[in-house]
Amino acid sequence: MMLPTNLYGALLSCTIYLHAVFAVMPTCDNEIYCKGNLLKTVQMSRIFPDSKTFVDMEMTRSPSDVMKNFNSLMSSTNNHPSRSQIKSFVQDNFQPGNELEDWKLPDFDPNPPFLRRIKVPEYRKFAKDLVQLWANFSRILKPDVFKEPERYSIIPVSNGFVIPGGRFREFYYWDSYWIIKGLLASGMHQTVRGMIDNFLSMVDRYGFVPNGGRIYYLNRSQPPLLNLMVHEYLKATNDIPWLKKNVHLLQEELKYWLKTQTITFTYNNAKHTLAQYAVDDPSPRPESYSEDVKTCSVRKSDEDIKNCYKDLKSGAETGWDYSSRWFIDNRGSYGKNLSEIQTRMIIPVDLNSFLAQAFKLVSTFSYIAGDSDSHQYWLNLHLSWKQSIQDVLFNETAGIWFDMDRKRLRHRTGFYPSNLAPLWSELYEETSLGDLAVQYLQKEGIFEYPAGVPTSLLNTGEQWDLPNAWPPLQSIVIMALKRSGSPKALGAARVLAKKWIDNNLLIYKRTCFMYEKYNAESVGVVGGGGEYSIQTGFGWTNGEIFELIEEFYSK
Repeated sequence: MMLPTNLYGALLSCTIYLHAVFAVMPTCDNEIYCKGNLLKTVQMSRIFPDSKTFVDMEMTRSPSDVMKNFNSLMSSTNNHPSRSQIKSFVQDNFQPGNELEDWKLPDFDPNPPFLRRIKVPEYRKFAKDLVQLWANFSRILKPDVFKEPERYSIIPVSNGFVIPGGRFREFYYWDSYWIIKGLLASGMHQTVRGMIDNFLSMVDRYGFVPNGGRIYYLNRSQPPLLNLMVHEYLKATNDIPWLKKNVHLLQEELKYWLKTQTITFTYNNAKHTLAQYAVDDPSPRPESYSEDVKTCSVRKSDEDIKNCYKDLKSGAETGWDYSSRWFIDNRGSYGKNLSEIQTRMIIPVDLNSFLAQAFKLVSTFSYIAGDSDSHQYWLNLHLSWKQSIQDVLFNETAGIWFDMDRKRLRHRTGFYPSNLAPLWSELYEETSLGDLAVQYLQKEGIFEYPAGVPTSLLNTGEQWDLPNAWPPLQSIVIMALKRSGSPKALGAARVLAKKWIDNNLLIYKRTCFMYEKYNAESVGVVGGGGEYSIQTGFGWTNGEIFELIEEFYSK
């Protein structure tokens, strides 16, 4: 029996102590795509400008034959093949990945009703153009992948999906939240359900949602937004029978985070349990192998190098790869370069906010499914987590939440959009917190940036720092202000939303492209920095524009 939509919304309005243990995280033992001498030899030869190229290739023969040919190469060259020999070996045993094909979206509507509700004609035309882009980035796996999955690095999933674009030819975890927001605005409920089903199938197989749709991502996840995706889908469809079949998997994903990435500590004479990003895999990222080796080469010992690799993978898990947010120098201040990364030493505001929100959502989902014990368990956990976020991460002086250095038990007081994540996650209802957030942004000079909210106020050359402005972080700041309930904050949110939409529109008119990131300091300029060139597409940029237009410029 279907519940009325307003009842689902009403249900959303409706302290367990966990001792943290770091369990062994899932990983990938594949000797070609994830670890081993073949991967090291190929990636350290730098035969491709982008290290991701190799691990996304498919084998032209069986894995055993590929390994046999590699061992022959090493034997014949006394374990020192030349760059040209390595290149020939790759050409003989691999080919560019061809595991995906274009997918005709089953529920695509070039003129969804949402367009008619947009009040600004120029924004209506912009949104109409962006609707057409969904078809350009929809993919489905070819049948060959299911016949011989061992020849590919792609993770097989049954349903089609929308990719970010550019070098990101597979699906990604937290990217998909904003893509889903845009697809729902475009009326594509069936497509969204299929994408969420893909994520649920991975929870069923692996116990968690990996960073992205490749086996080399099986040692890390990304910001846990699966329950929020389900929440958005249910608001649009009220698909309660589907929810009841899958609520156990939504619970399972959150248990993964609780088992693998929580830490218990004492702060102000009280014990708290909160989460951190922490990948326990002491090797370079397969898709950035040589880059990681170079970054960590300045470390003084083998153990320190292994910790560097763990922190790089943990940094990738944050979605912010990479940012001064994760750099700590010898004095405990913000470091200046990637070699100072210590992601696992930080208790992040946004991760804990996402989890606290997810606990509340899955509590409601459990109630709908008739599981009263689980409902109460997750609700108690939500309340406990919410209190700890306020007790540990809120800074009374600044009037905002900050990440915590867990070694020194002190706040890291740099500006990052994630500082507003508790408001975005709707953890607190006091409108005064929205007023404080506006004051904080004013003090930091954030409203003075002409083209968006900057990712930080530190220019390190990393892509999740100044001057870049990222779509999901615009959402976190703008929607945090709006959701706070403060009239003052709502006015500030409107200003920031218009600024962001106008800048995206200006660049789109000039280039006919949407980009993964932009420059906050200069109107009409795209972003840069980091490990790879600027990418076009772009899934979460498109979705976030739909979100802002729907929130601020729709009837």
